Amino acid sequence: MEYTDEVRAAVIAHRRDLVTLLAGLGPGQWDGPTLCAGWRVREAVAHITMAFRTSPGRMMLDLVRAGGRFDRMADRSARRDAAAMTHEQLLATLRDNVTHPWTPPGGGPAGALAHEVIHGLDITVGLGLGHRVPLDRLSLVLAGLRPRNIAYFGTDLTGVQLQATDLDWRHGTGTPVRGTAQDLLLVLSGRRLPPGRLVGDAADRFTDRSANRR
Repeated sequence: MEYTDEVRAAVIAHRRDLVTLLAGLGPGQWDGPTLCAGWRVREAVAHITMAFRTSPGRMMLDLVRAGGRFDRMADRSARRDAAAMTHEQLLATLRDNVTHPWTPPGGGPAGALAHEVIHGLDITVGLGLGHRVPLDRLSLVLAGLRPRNIAYFGTDLTGVQLQATDLDWRHGTGTPVRGTAQDLLLVLSGRRLPPGRLVGDAADRFTDRSANRR
């Protein structure tokens, strides 16, 4: 993606916003659900901060132990670190690394921004908070997505066109599914949203109507 300086600045701004948001949570909310299956807020924050705390050697060892499967490694690491650290320690790690230069392998600054924004939304939507990501930030994330990024999550978008209601952005062809840009980003990322956030005949495909969802 172009505008690398702009993207790096957006990463830092988003981390600062996330620190402020997390600092305002009550202890019980750290044990609240996120959109990542099986992860509470503390596991999500452990995952966001994993690269700040884990050496490349340790990460490679964890990956080998997970049979080379990154998702399995990330899940194990998040659960292990969330159990070992208090929420104050997790928050301090994020606060102390707001300007950390980490980027995901092959993802560059755009990948780092997508990582921070998506997992931040996992937290805020999972907790039922009304937090809105600035549209300029969302525009950068959506512009940086490539077919391989979308394919990674395995979301079935066959016959559907996602249409943002707050940005001039569309993706795909077919039956319209409308929602805010941040909700459609979550759809692209394989998340199922609480009821009422999407509109369209195919909205149920991306909606979690389980009884235990707020």
